[in-house]
Amino acid sequence: MRFTPTWQRCLLAVGAFLLSPVAGEDVLYSSSLNSCQKSSLFSASVFDVVYTPKNDSVAIKIDAKSAITGYVNVTIQVYAYGHPVITKIINPCGLDVKGFCPMEASKFPDAPFNINLGKDSRDQIPGIAFTMPDLDLTARVYITDSKTKDSLACLEATISNGKTVDLVGVKWATAICAGLILLASVIIHAMGHHNAATHIAANFLALFSYFQSQLFVGLSSVHLPPMAASWAQNFQWSMGIIRVDFLQNIITWYQRATGGSPATLFDPGRSLSIQVQKRSLDSFTSSSTDGLIRRDNILVTPGKYLVYGIQRVAYRAKIETTNVFLTGLVFFVLAMVFAMLLVAICKGIYELLVSRKVIGANDHLGLSKDWTVVLKGIVYRTCLLGFPAVCTLGLWEFTQRDSPAAVVLAAFFLVGILGLLGKAAVNIISLGSKSVAEYNNPAFILFSDPQILNKLGFLYIPFKASAYYFIAPALIYIFIKSLLIAVAQPAPVAQAIGFVVVEIIAIIGAAIIRPWMDKPTNSFNIAILVVSFLNAVFMLIFSDIFGAPPIVAGVVGVVFFCLNAGFSLVLLIMLIVSATLCFFRKNPDARYPYMADDRVSFIRSQTQVDKANELSLLAATARGNAPSRYMQLNGSDISLRPETKY
Repeated sequence: MRFTPTWQRCLLAVGAFLLSPVAGEDVLYSSSLNSCQKSSLFSASVFDVVYTPKNDSVAIKIDAKSAITGYVNVTIQVYAYGHPVITKIINPCGLDVKGFCPMEASKFPDAPFNINLGKDSRDQIPGIAFTMPDLDLTARVYITDSKTKDSLACLEATISNGKTVDLVGVKWATAICAGLILLASVIIHAMGHHNAATHIAANFLALFSYFQSQLFVGLSSVHLPPMAASWAQNFQWSMGIIRVDFLQNIITWYQRATGGSPATLFDPGRSLSIQVQKRSLDSFTSSSTDGLIRRDNILVTPGKYLVYGIQRVAYRAKIETTNVFLTGLVFFVLAMVFAMLLVAICKGIYELLVSRKVIGANDHLGLSKDWTVVLKGIVYRTCLLGFPAVCTLGLWEFTQRDSPAAVVLAAFFLVGILGLLGKAAVNIISLGSKSVAEYNNPAFILFSDPQILNKLGFLYIPFKASAYYFIAPALIYIFIKSLLIAVAQPAPVAQAIGFVVVEIIAIIGAAIIRPWMDKPTNSFNIAILVVSFLNAVFMLIFSDIFGAPPIVAGVVGVVFFCLNAGFSLVLLIMLIVSATLCFFRKNPDARYPYMADDRVSFIRSQTQVDKANELSLLAATARGNAPSRYMQLNGSDISLRPETKY
């Protein structure tokens, strides 16, 4: 590699950097020059540099201070995926630049300037540096005393080419496809095809959980290779970590108004250098961290911060680290309110159509009778989908204490969602046990009572009737993973080991019990658990517990991306095709195997039973009798076989 004769060029020719990459143009850039040793005599609060091979120039904006005096030597090393690829030793006295031989203590101006590197600079850089997304390339500059060989400063810059797998298109595509799959299950259920709708809903729940499990990897404090961190970032939307400008302003105001001190990493009035974690947290806290400020935002040196784990995801989403909890909470509440409003609108439309005699009063009984139960069911559905987000961000808020009001909200929603879903799980287990005791069939009560089905059905319909209790271990599984992410941020190795243990137990339990409704659904969910286990193993490798060379983590990061990107694409295609075919088949239910627990016959009998029992119930009321709840619902259903055991 050729270095041009100035001190600034020695720092920049290594790295090749950018202020804002131009689409379709080859560039290399860095926006942070970090210290890699304690008490470094050279520091920079602003370091934005762009190398553009098209015009062989480097654009620089740097605000730095140097306390180095005397004669020094400079060693420059470039690492690709942790492996040293270039080493260059430079004597500043050969640069013919005033103030560098000997070096003098000075302040670098922050005014932008350009440097021409020469026409052959492009030839010195491998082509892959401009094409590989999420390039794991790092440059280090070591400054040593020429006589004593003592280390005076160590500077590190992360180099990127502007290409990444963290894409807005991927975020929108996965979110929209997941939403359409859920909408398809609702429409198909409304069309009366309960078996098909049940399978699509169960598979949607598994897919959404898999998206969240990928984000769990990104939320961990384990050092992630750039490609792995970028891919996990694509699923930030699944936990409500979405930037909306006016919402961020409201949340910041709310924190100040309630006694908090919002972070200002994105304050345009401050000159800050933000370092995204590139190695184990211990190396920062033990060697280069001058202090920790509240909320665990690591202050490496004045004006320079380190973000990792949950803060890393928030920063990459352009959300202040103190706003991430309230951001996720707001979107959780908005999702619940939107779903309830949608049901209310459907109810209003239904009533309008009935009043104009477009449809009969007994059509769509789910809306015509006890539609408030449907609203309660919406609450349970939203709570189940938002359970990982509320648990993870709520527990994490207890360690951050962004403001007293935020802590109160975290406690309220965390206790509320745990209490609500916990009570629902207890009720399901109780009803299932009662059904087994009275009818020798766990599906009898759970699927023949429309109130129970509409209210709690989303929690147990993915499982076969004999595994009605499995919602409890499923919630425990999610809670433990959320707990590991939230409270073990300072211990990345413990996080990785905990995830491996949890995923092993989950796979063993699922393989033995096979709790889902049928063989295809079991295979679908177990495959997801296997990939989640492999992700946990990857986290363990990333944590450097084995002491493997850094290039191993880089290669595993590429494998992580390829595995999860391919698997996510396959799952999405499978579900989209399945849901689409249901709209073009005369009998979509025939596409899926019927469950052996007779749940479909129980569900189908509800409308017929309800109509047949109306006169019987009126007669019983006239006689002063109070028929039992289950007699009202199932008294005339001759298809039930309570003697059958499942």
